[in-house]
Amino acid sequence: MFMKSLNSMLSGLPTTIFTVMSALAARHDAINLGQGFPDTEGPADLIEAAAAALRDGRNQYPPLTGVPELRTAVARSNARFYGLSVDPATEVIVTSGATEALAASLMAMVDPGDEVVVLEPLYDTYLPVIRALGAVARPVRLTPPDWSLPRAELAAAFGPRTKAIMLNSPMNPTGKVFGPDELAFIADLVARHQVYAICDEVYEHLTFGGARHIPLMTLPGMRPRCVRIGSAGKSFSLTGWKVGYVTAPAAIAATVAKAHQLLTFTTPPNLQRAVAVGLDKDTDYFTTLAADMQAKRDLLSDGLRAAGFDVLPCDGSYFIVADIRSTGFAGDDVAFCRALTERCRVTAIPVSAFYGTDNAPDHLVRFAFCKKDPILAEAVARIRAGVRDL
Repeated sequence: MFMKSLNSMLSGLPTTIFTVMSALAARHDAINLGQGFPDTEGPADLIEAAAAALRDGRNQYPPLTGVPELRTAVARSNARFYGLSVDPATEVIVTSGATEALAASLMAMVDPGDEVVVLEPLYDTYLPVIRALGAVARPVRLTPPDWSLPRAELAAAFGPRTKAIMLNSPMNPTGKVFGPDELAFIADLVARHQVYAICDEVYEHLTFGGARHIPLMTLPGMRPRCVRIGSAGKSFSLTGWKVGYVTAPAAIAATVAKAHQLLTFTTPPNLQRAVAVGLDKDTDYFTTLAADMQAKRDLLSDGLRAAGFDVLPCDGSYFIVADIRSTGFAGDDVAFCRALTERCRVTAIPVSAFYGTDNAPDHLVRFAFCKKDPILAEAVARIRAGVRDL
């Protein structure tokens, strides 16, 4: 029977590398350091709050933009951590995860033919959504090993059709946290070209050492141009809850809300109310969260160095990137990740999967360190025992 073709962009998307590598990990009983989710439960008081909220008789549709408790908590969090004054009634939208927030924000801003500047390597959702909307991505590559911002190339990527830039800090997969000088340079381009900035800040509370997360929205002149996206999944180690939140000027937020209405309309109200409890936790919770994750980063990165890897700097997020060339492996990053899974029974992700353009670096791999310490220690032991024989 003849059938007309399906959507060409979506039907042409390959199976994600995360699916491929996770299936390979399961087949070989490997420790999966590929996908970025913790292997522990989040705070017990949030889980109890979510359970209690299921029983209080408020399980029908919540407001489109989110329950008042959570929108108000998001506004308080903006004020507490960044000095931002936010109207919870008009400038906060609750979404079903940060990925939906990214899609809704792009839908709110771009028309077919618009250009969106993106920084490579990048979170793998960005490019398909941009293309599905008929827009054009303008990629600019950060330079390893310190993932420096190529300022001339970034400036050249802005033009008359530019509508927005997507900025991910702390950054997946690199672990980079953009500093004040870099943010000021980006802000100048945004203002000069009169465009928007979609700021993916899901790892905002996971910065290490002297690194400090600075929302682009806090810089002079940026408040009217920025959308700031946060994630309860990352801030509270509850990734399966899929609760995200958008902070934006009222005019932008209203259009993001229209996109959100078309995508999911709303998010489970009991989870929203529990996340509100989380956002109001004392500052010690967030400090301890970052310190614990930094210790995990150090455990894994020290182990990888001892196994012969060059480990790149990581100032935030769940991830570290390692250079495989120093191990003596002769193939590329995809082959390395397959061999590491099959022979050492540890799974990582090839960083080339985070590029949408040709000639991506093929000697870097990403490990997630948001796992229990004994799991990380066992992964290191397996790698050290077998990496030289790959």
